[in-house]
Amino acid sequence: MPVLVITGTGTEVGKTVVTAAVAATALAGGRSVAVLKAAQTGVGPDEAGDAREVARLAGGVTVAEVARFPEPLAPGTAARRAGRAPVRPAEVAEAAAKLATEHDLVLVEGAGGLLVRFDAFGGTLAEVAALLEAPVLLVASAGLGTLNTTELTARELASRGLELPGVVIGSWPEAPDLASRCNLEDLPDVAAAPLLGAVPAGAGTLAPAAFRSSAPRWLAPRLDGTWDAEAFGARHAP
Repeated sequence: MPVLVITGTGTEVGKTVVTAAVAATALAGGRSVAVLKAAQTGVGPDEAGDAREVARLAGGVTVAEVARFPEPLAPGTAARRAGRAPVRPAEVAEAAAKLATEHDLVLVEGAGGLLVRFDAFGGTLAEVAALLEAPVLLVASAGLGTLNTTELTARELASRGLELPGVVIGSWPEAPDLASRCNLEDLPDVAAAPLLGAVPAGAGTLAPAAFRSSAPRWLAPRLDGTWDAEAFGARHAP
């Protein structure tokens, strides 16, 4: 996977922390990594965005953004309100392809969910993945409500012929409720794809050294980690 697109079932599901965990794990395995934020919203010109947060947590990654807009809105809306040109899927794909010539792994992080619009023409992260012929890793929440958004996203990926290698839970609670524990079995079923990890809640607040040493334990071997879905499920079985 020279390019891996990372999307979420929505906002605030742990997408950036999962991206950092994937990056840290790849770096630990000796791979060079670049992180590309397709469209950063809600930050000023000199503020740290998601790509820089990944670098803070994961370490020596190359970071890049296609564009950033000041208001915390969908990229297309934020671009329109800022009076600036929107991000086009082809621009994102071109930037990722260039990074892929210089790195072993390029992680392309979207904004919000798969179909959040980049422009007035309906361009989305799904089009970026199609242009790159890249798999799309799906980050989902743990608890009640996640099955619907996960299945909808998985169905959309399948309808477009895009590969879904698996699902990562972006914030696994310290004291999981019944829904979260049942979802360990149900998420792979509704996604028709395996669970590839569970990042503990609060992981993004760890010191960078602790984050980097722990990250491989949160991700499955498909993502170069050591996380065991069967053992994790048995430990948290309802």
